[in-house]
Amino acid sequence: MKKSYAWAAAATLGVTVLAGCGSPESLDGTGQSGQSNQSEGGSESLIVGSSNFSENVVLANIFAEVLRDEGFDVTVKPNIGSREVLMPALEDGSVDLVPEYSGSLLAYLDSTADVTEADQIIEQLHQVLPEGLTLLEPAEAQNKDSIIVTPEFAEEHGVKAIPDLAPLASELTFGGPPESKERRAGLGGLESVYGLKFKEFKPIDLGGPLTIAALQKGDIQVGQMYSTQPAIADFVVLEDPEHTSTAEQVVPLVRTDANNERVQAALDRVMQQLTTDDLIALNTKVETDKQDPQKVAREFVDSLQ
Repeated sequence: MKKSYAWAAAATLGVTVLAGCGSPESLDGTGQSGQSNQSEGGSESLIVGSSNFSENVVLANIFAEVLRDEGFDVTVKPNIGSREVLMPALEDGSVDLVPEYSGSLLAYLDSTADVTEADQIIEQLHQVLPEGLTLLEPAEAQNKDSIIVTPEFAEEHGVKAIPDLAPLASELTFGGPPESKERRAGLGGLESVYGLKFKEFKPIDLGGPLTIAALQKGDIQVGQMYSTQPAIADFVVLEDPEHTSTAEQVVPLVRTDANNERVQAALDRVMQQLTTDDLIALNTKVETDKQDPQKVAREFVDSLQ
């Protein structure tokens, strides 16, 4: 049974803390202002919204570009804010479509959910989605918590997966944000699920410049980073066979009244081809190379088969 809108519920995993928190001021909106459903020229009109970090802005523009190719009149409203802002916008029709992340969306809608694997999350989302919203097919691409080491450390110790740290952990320092001590996707899960006992925990940022510097200097040997951060290409992501990190597949969330076969087919085309490596490349272009999100999105859509 679907739930009615209850937007006062707090998210346990806010999308605003996902990777790629680029400056909102540098990520201007694209498209013309307009109303959803029908434009003056007679073409169907849609409004795509995004949260206020660069990856989500690029995804919104990708959605917009592929829909424009199908003849829709699309406006992009970037940097709207967190789910507490985006969800009411979907409810009142001021936004028709947003790029979402499966695990965080489920945690927002159902704080008691305890599944972490991709298929289980999508299945539960379909059960708890509010009336009036439709979840389309998810992508392979994910922006999720990752446990990382340097390539040198991985090669020296033959480490490929988190369990490989077991005989080493007592001599290693783990670095992560303070809340990592309690989180399943951080130190909490490494201890409770994998039984790892590190020599020391060093409070630090999550995959930012402090983490990168600490790993490179050897101040920490194991750290955390989001899976689509550009810097992750310089590190080894350890396999997580127990799924301590919740799956965070990119998935379109659309108002049911705005959805139809053409919308679904266009977005399915993106979702069937979008990978985590694509997200890393897109984030690198916007965050590192300072390219325009709409230009980056257009180039990506042009590359689709």
